[in-house]
Amino acid sequence: MRNATLRQLKIFETVARHLSFSRAADELCLTQPAVSTQVKQLEEHAGLALFEQLGKKIYLTPAGSEMLHYARSIIEQFREMDGAMGRLQGIAGGQLNIAVISAGDYFFPRLLGEFTRRNEGVRLNLAVHNREGLLQQLTHNLTDLAIMVRPPLDLDTRNESFAPHPYVIVAPPRHPLVGKKRIALSTLCKEPFIVREKGSDTWHSMEEGFAGGMGRLNIAMEIRSTETIKQAVIAGMGLAFLSAHTISLELQVGNLAVLDVVGFPLMLDWYVVHRKNKRLPPVAAAFKDFLISEGAARIAQITHIDADLLHGQSESVLRATV
Repeated sequence: MRNATLRQLKIFETVARHLSFSRAADELCLTQPAVSTQVKQLEEHAGLALFEQLGKKIYLTPAGSEMLHYARSIIEQFREMDGAMGRLQGIAGGQLNIAVISAGDYFFPRLLGEFTRRNEGVRLNLAVHNREGLLQQLTHNLTDLAIMVRPPLDLDTRNESFAPHPYVIVAPPRHPLVGKKRIALSTLCKEPFIVREKGSDTWHSMEEGFAGGMGRLNIAMEIRSTETIKQAVIAGMGLAFLSAHTISLELQVGNLAVLDVVGFPLMLDWYVVHRKNKRLPPVAAAFKDFLISEGAARIAQITHIDADLLHGQSESVLRATV
């Protein structure tokens, strides 16, 4: 094992976590052949197979399970060393490791851009995941901060809200329900819905918004991509429940319309989350403070969605401000 590299261990750990070469390649932004090559080289160093394939699924071998234990320990030691060096550097020169759910990628890079303009020399490691991926990042200590809507209940985390997060029902602009007032949820049950995948933050938020009535909905399609859902709605294929922060551009150009549904917008919150026992590097602590003090105003400015106008106004149709 003397010739094994940290990169090989990280790639192996990612494949072992997903039990999938393709999903590991997606997370690492590598090709699947490149991932397979690195794992094969690690197996050659070990002299043992680390994975076995049964049917279409792969599993860790006993040697793979043992390797995973040590790989995670080694990766964590390197991460602690990097954090220690970062603490000595302070904010400037430190690395900010942060993960965000997919709805956040519509505004989050601009928040990071503002922060780095104020703090020159900060290095960024940004990962975008669905809820499952984000929870894995927290569980395996792969990120300093996680940005999400629904903090985990089964992890020892510190969760602090920093901005309102409205969810709305969207339709193509020529849909018959556009312009109608106080539409009942029962009316929506007659319409086809295009939804995010089960287990996503958007799916759980939708369950809350429909107060246990998801089973009565006509779910036409389940799609993992918010962008694809928006295009399907624009094409007239159905309605959708989406974060208002993901549809700012479509509202401004008139490609989507927000329906005036009783009980909507559903007002939730954005949270910044980290493990309670994690000693945050100075750059992560500074960015967390930035989010709590300025996040709400910055998000409203970036998305042109004024969430303050929506509290307690379920009869109002969400407006994009320009």
